[in-house]
Amino acid sequence: MIGIQSIGTYIPEDRIDNRQRTEQFEVDETFLSEKTGALRLAVKADDEETSDLCCKAFYNLQSKTGLRAEEVECAVVCTQNPDHHGLPHTSAIVHAKLGLPESCPVFDISLGCSGFVYGLSIIQGFMQANGFRKGVLFTADPYSKIIDEQDKNTSLLFGDGATATLIGDTPVWRSGKFLFGSQGKESSSIRVGKDSGKLSMNGRAVFSFSATVVPKNITAMLAANQLTVQDVDLFALHQGSRYIIDTLRKKLDIEERKAPFVAFDYGNTVSSSIPLILSDLDPDARKVIVIAGFGVGLSWASTVLFKVDQGK
Repeated sequence: MIGIQSIGTYIPEDRIDNRQRTEQFEVDETFLSEKTGALRLAVKADDEETSDLCCKAFYNLQSKTGLRAEEVECAVVCTQNPDHHGLPHTSAIVHAKLGLPESCPVFDISLGCSGFVYGLSIIQGFMQANGFRKGVLFTADPYSKIIDEQDKNTSLLFGDGATATLIGDTPVWRSGKFLFGSQGKESSSIRVGKDSGKLSMNGRAVFSFSATVVPKNITAMLAANQLTVQDVDLFALHQGSRYIIDTLRKKLDIEERKAPFVAFDYGNTVSSSIPLILSDLDPDARKVIVIAGFGVGLSWASTVLFKVDQGK
C-alpha cells in the first residue's frame, strides 16, 4: 500500500501586512477578515528561488522523519512558477541541490490550486507502476514572482510557501477514489498577461465556479467512496479565500470546525494550501479527511484520505 507518510513544510518568515494597505485598496479590516481572510501574506526573500522553497520543505520533512536523500526513489514538483523560465525543469534543480540519487527520476507538474490532489494521484500511480517505496511530492508556487502589487484582486490574497510530502509504503493516510475535472474554456479567468507578465484574475468568475462546480464535485466524490458529509472528520479545502470557504461550507452543510479557513497569517499558497493543513493534524483525531483543490485552469480535484490502521 502506498500513501501519505509525513509532510514537511516551509513558510518564509517575511510578511506583508494587509492591514497596513487598507487605505491603498480602499477596504477595511472587516473586508480582510471576512472576505479574503488573509491578514498577512508570507513572502519569499528576493534571493529565494522555487527550488529553494522545495529544499527547505524537504529539510523540514527530514527533521520529522529522518528521511535520507539517498532513500528517495522518485520526486515530483508541482509548480506554475518554476525556477528561471522552467528550463531545466525545477525538479532537476531540486534533484541537484538535495543530492538525490541518479537512479531517482524527477519531473514537474504544471498545475496550480488543484495541484496537490492531482499530484498525489500521479505520484502514487507512478510509484505503484514502478515498484517504488519512497517518493516525495513537492508543491511550491511563489506567486510573489508574478503579483501586480497594485491589483486589489490578487495582491491581497496570495502568499508564498512550499511543502514536501513523503509518499511511502508505511502510510499514515491512504487515498480513496479521486474525481477530477476541467473547464479549459474558462482558463483566462486566472492567467498571466502576455505583455505584463503579471497575474490577473476575474474574481467574480472564480467565485461563481467555486460555489457551483466544487460542491457538486465533492458530493459526487463522496458518493463514489460510499461516504456522506457526516462520515467526514475534516474537509481540507483549498484556501482560496475565507469567503469561498464559508460559501462551500454552507453549500455542503458542513460545520465550521470541520472546514476551517486557516490561512490568516500566510495567505493563499496555491498548491501548498492543502498539505499545509494536513501537516500538523493528529491522524487519530481526523481519520476520514476530504481534500479538494480548485482554481487555475479552471481545474478541480478531490479525494478522501483514510487513516491507516498500522496494526492490520
